[in-house]
Amino acid sequence: MLIGNKENITIRVSTSVAFVIQRQSSVRDSPEKPKPLTAGVIGVGSMGRHHARIYSELPSVSLGGVYDANPDIADTVATEYGTRECDMGTLLEDTDIVSVAVPTEYHYEIVKRCLEADVHVLVEKPFVEKIDHGKELNQLATNRGLVLQVGHIERFNPATQVLADIMPDLDVVAIDIQRLGPPVERGGDDSVIMDLMIHDIDIVLSLLEADLNGITALAHNRQHATVQFRLGETVTSLTASRLTQQKVRQLSVTAHSCRVNVDFIDQSIEIHRHSLPEYVETNGDVRYRHETVVEQPMVENGEPLKGELTSFIRAVENGGEPVVGAADAIRALEVAREIESIAFEESLEVSSP
Repeated sequence: MLIGNKENITIRVSTSVAFVIQRQSSVRDSPEKPKPLTAGVIGVGSMGRHHARIYSELPSVSLGGVYDANPDIADTVATEYGTRECDMGTLLEDTDIVSVAVPTEYHYEIVKRCLEADVHVLVEKPFVEKIDHGKELNQLATNRGLVLQVGHIERFNPATQVLADIMPDLDVVAIDIQRLGPPVERGGDDSVIMDLMIHDIDIVLSLLEADLNGITALAHNRQHATVQFRLGETVTSLTASRLTQQKVRQLSVTAHSCRVNVDFIDQSIEIHRHSLPEYVETNGDVRYRHETVVEQPMVENGEPLKGELTSFIRAVENGGEPVVGAADAIRALEVAREIESIAFEESLEVSSP
């Protein structure tokens, strides 16, 4: 009996000890909650201040500071969003990710400095002034294992994302996009092609993976431009303006089976199908009537910039490719440069006596 009791006691103690050790091991090996990334913003003017606002709102990051060439502006934004104004060197030492929202002429220099400090970068569009600089930055980011995303924000418009889901089912004939608005107060030397049309160049290149050819373009100064080209068999027309007194952000897809209308401002889509024109006689009068079926796909409205920054953060956290990488931005930039050369050369020829 004594031996039996001892054996029972031994077994109980052994089991108890094993249980305690297992629990301790479980606690020790449980994954720790990841530390939030620290974000910074370089350039907090009309666009950069919104980057700061959204970083301050997102739970997955903490806003570690802002920098601007104008310290007063930086201090104002820092105070508004509960962070600090600091010099660029300090900002890069203390942050994991940064948004760069400065004039395009400074993109190359600043983005290179950020990457050399091993900081992930989201830079506003257009990516850079020179194609070679863009390729150099892309290679630098790749070599260092860093995310380099370019701010083609319209890709993150919920309406664009729904359109991308619809497009594979369409037999597309043509795409027409209008991006129009009144003169803007913000500074910058970018032409309307680089400032506005480049959004739509990026959109069509992402929607239609095909060779681009046959560019024709016309411009009025650097403020209004219209371009046509083919992407594969699809006829594409883009118009961008900073001279109209109405703000328009619309895209239309003509397909054999339907017409799709997208409003980027309202974040809405309409698909028109089964158009049935007919003449109807009423009391001796013949009237024309046109009936069509209109579908309205569900679009979950949201702020595109918040979607863009969330996507950037996710790419950094997961070590994945950004939705709009440097290679995408370089291709859009190459097309935009070619359009500029054609449009502005034609404009000069028309203006010359």
